[in-house]
Amino acid sequence: MRYEVTEADTATALGSGDVPVLGTPRMIAWMEAATVRAAAPLLAAGQTTVGVAIRVEHLRATPVGGTVDVTAEAPDGASGRRLTFAVRAVDGAGTVVAAGEIDRAIVDRDRFTEAAGRPPGT
Repeated sequence: MRYEVTEADTATALGSGDVPVLGTPRMIAWMEAATVRAAAPLLAAGQTTVGVAIRVEHLRATPVGGTVDVTAEAPDGASGRRLTFAVRAVDGAGTVVAAGEIDRAIVDRDRFTEAAGRPPGT
């Protein structure tokens, strides 16, 4: 997934800093989107995934106008309900700007949505 960094993607715009470069929250959102796409072939009908853990290092700044390619590698031989994806973000010069892991849990979409709408403790 390729993205071009805009003013709306900056740390300044997102409130996560005061510099006009790619903000970590946006980069992580892009990485999560890549994990959703990578998880799709591993799911049965009626299933989806939800994010449960993020371990990512943001290693290098990317300016407005720069591009970032984001990848998520699905685990080999996935079994169980938890999937751990290796994620990377690489800039237009081929430099890794972020890397790490994102965990997603496999859930039944309807049951999860129903439970999320219930008041706590019910």
